[in-house]
Amino acid sequence: MKSAIAMMLCAAIVGAPAAGHTAQTASTFCAGLKKAVAPHSSAADAVFVRSYEPGEDEAALPAGLATTAFVYDNALAVIALVACGNVSDARPISNALSRAAGNDRSFDDGRVRNAYRAGAVNQPIPDLPGWWDGHARVWAEDPAQDGTSTGNVAWAALALLTLHQATHDPRYLADAERLVDWMIGATASENGFYGGFHGYDPKQVRLTWMSTEHNADVHAAARWLFRLTGERKYDSAAGQARRLLDRAFRGDHFLLGTKPDGSLADEGLLALDAQLWPWMAMPESPAAWKSALGFAKARLGVDGGFDFNGDRDGLWVEGTAQAALAYRICGDLHESDRLLADLKADQTSSGLLNASRPARLTTGLSIDPTSGGDPDFFYYRRPHLGATAWAALAETGWNPFTGKRIR
Repeated sequence: MKSAIAMMLCAAIVGAPAAGHTAQTASTFCAGLKKAVAPHSSAADAVFVRSYEPGEDEAALPAGLATTAFVYDNALAVIALVACGNVSDARPISNALSRAAGNDRSFDDGRVRNAYRAGAVNQPIPDLPGWWDGHARVWAEDPAQDGTSTGNVAWAALALLTLHQATHDPRYLADAERLVDWMIGATASENGFYGGFHGYDPKQVRLTWMSTEHNADVHAAARWLFRLTGERKYDSAAGQARRLLDRAFRGDHFLLGTKPDGSLADEGLLALDAQLWPWMAMPESPAAWKSALGFAKARLGVDGGFDFNGDRDGLWVEGTAQAALAYRICGDLHESDRLLADLKADQTSSGLLNASRPARLTTGLSIDPTSGGDPDFFYYRRPHLGATAWAALAETGWNPFTGKRIR
């Protein structure tokens, strides 16, 4: 019943004017994002911003995160900065993404990695993250960070398309096309897009599972390019991604996608973004898809917001901000404002919001997407660029998948 009510609410009110939107969160998260990003973006023409800062009880980040700027977080920051009216701070990050799309230490096919070394990009080929392992006396890298996830490539394309829309600079459009062309050539199948590649250079493992959220990202980037260029290959790519989304929808919720053998993911594995992104990314999606918001509230809701998955072990700040934007898209401004007001408690002195409210939040997923081992991917209470960007997007009512502000 709750899912049906949420579906009817979205279907009836999407696109309604936001005249009644309160000002209680005005500039809170945009200002925090600018505070965190500006010192870095003002230092160079091309820059990657570190994804995490040390938590309040940490003297420093773990070695595996100390130099890491995840592409997903940086792409979100670009889009959120544009939504906040701050193109000047968005441009250097976009320049770094563009440089990465055109230059790689091992590959010349147009991919970007999952992460790059934070800081100014002063050379043609951006560095990957890493650290000196004093015990083993070797330079160490993370195989997941060195890899390329299809969804991250799509988010980089969305960021470049957003800045192209804001600046009309043709370079950003060309680089977005290069990224989407890579996905079409390297990860596409007739019925969806595969996960990408994992591991160290020069030989990486192909990921043969498909992700619901990855395919939502691909659909959004491909449709945007089709609108701009009219090239049929982008329309076809959007259709391929849509087929996976149709298959993953189970009446009132979305599965994670497929297993490596092509069978559908287990019903018990839930993720909040998989419930929200498909219909946020596709305004023309079936009205029934929006019932996934009600499903998420019923199955993933926690005090003050939402968990990442169904074990309800705490509040996922990034996901709760995503839900705040989803409610705005549905026209439920009261619930959107309520979630955003509660997230003020998660904002740190740096301007960034913590990634999670508890000290450690489970996801049910593994860091190594090839391992099939125990779930070891956690979020921690550390200031996080991506969580802050989503809060700014919700605050401004900006849909990152379409490049449009919600009216």
